[in-house]
Amino acid sequence: MNGLLKASWPEPGKTAMITGLSHVSMVVPDLAQAIERLQQVYGITAGEPMTNAQQGVRLAYVELGQSRIELIQPEPSNAALMRFLDKHPQGGLHHVALHVDSMAATRSQLSQHGVMPISAPEAQNVHGESIAFIHPKDFLGALLELEEKPDGQ
Repeated sequence: MNGLLKASWPEPGKTAMITGLSHVSMVVPDLAQAIERLQQVYGITAGEPMTNAQQGVRLAYVELGQSRIELIQPEPSNAALMRFLDKHPQGGLHHVALHVDSMAATRSQLSQHGVMPISAPEAQNVHGESIAFIHPKDFLGALLELEEKPDGQ
């Protein structure tokens, strides 16, 4: 197997909470410039920019088969992402997003392990899907976003 181990997932007899990788998110200071650079240097094209007013961001996705790169430019109202750009003026990797079948069931399972989302229960992404953010201290040092995708949609 070329030194790689194939994991059995979910473990036999258990229900999968995480059903796949959604995207890797990059915070950028200028969305248009980031889209242009990806096209010119790497030959990859981002979709049309969108706005998520609830989260205070402009964003675009680069579709990569079963996963995506999410480019996020914060609006001034998004204090957390503006602080991120203050610390990382060129932008950088912000979070990893995973799919879940049921946000309610996932929240319940995580709470049994002392893990509580840091986002509001009604949080939604730009597509209207239920999302939750998990603090880096509860996910191996990385910010985690969970996105509800019922039945593996």
